[in-house]
Amino acid sequence: MSNIASRKVVVLGGSRGIGAALVRRFAGAGDSVVFSYAGSVDAAAALAEETSARAVRVDSADRDALIAAVAAEGPIDVLLVNAGTLAMGDPLTLDPDAIDAMIDVNVRAPYHAAVEAARTMPDNGRILIIGSTNGDRIPFEGGAAYAMTKAATQGMVRGLARDFGARGITVNAIQPGPTDTDMNPATGPMADTMHGFMAIKRHVHAGEIADYAAFLASTSGAMITGSLQTIDGGFSA
Repeated sequence: MSNIASRKVVVLGGSRGIGAALVRRFAGAGDSVVFSYAGSVDAAAALAEETSARAVRVDSADRDALIAAVAAEGPIDVLLVNAGTLAMGDPLTLDPDAIDAMIDVNVRAPYHAAVEAARTMPDNGRILIIGSTNGDRIPFEGGAAYAMTKAATQGMVRGLARDFGARGITVNAIQPGPTDTDMNPATGPMADTMHGFMAIKRHVHAGEIADYAAFLASTSGAMITGSLQTIDGGFSA
C-alpha cells in the first residue's frame, strides 16, 4: 500500500482473529485505523495499545447503532467488514433466534455499513467484506443457514459494485477457507476433516487474508470490483 498516502480505515469486528490481522496490517502501513468490537473488551484494549488504532464498542446486530457509528467516522477511505457470527447444526433443532441473529450480523450489518460509508466516501474508496468459501461450497451437514448468509454476501457485493462504480469505489468480498482463529483453530476437532477437502492441507493464516485485503485496497486494485476473492487452499476447487 505504499502507493497510497495515509487513509481513514474502519474495520468492523477488529478485536480478534482476521479482524485483528486487518487492523495490524493497515495500521502498520501508516493508515489511521478505527476498529469496532462487541464483547472482547480486553483484546480490543490490547490491540488498540499495540497498533495505536482506536477501538469503538459497537454491536453489529444493532442496526441503528452500527449506522450511527459508521456515520460518525466518515468520510471513510477504506471500509473492512469482518464482524460475523456462526450458527451450525441440524436445521430441525437449531434455535431460530440464533439464525436470525446470524442474518443480522452477517447480512444486514455489512449492507447497512457499506451504504452508510458510501454516503461520504471519497471517490476511489474501497469496501471489502469478509465472506466465506462456504458461499460457494458447503460439503458437510449443518451449514445451510451459514452458507445462506455468505451467499447473500456475494450478491450484495456484486450489486453495490455497480451502484458505486461511477465514483470509482470498489466493492469486493474476500472469501477465506478454514482460517486459524479462536473460532476455528488449526488444531481443532474439525481440522482434519476440513483439510481433507483442501489441496493445500493447512488452515489459512489471518495475516495472509490481511495481505490480500491490503492489495485490493491499494491503487493496484482499482479495477477489481464486484468480485469474490477466494483464499481457501483449494477448499472450493
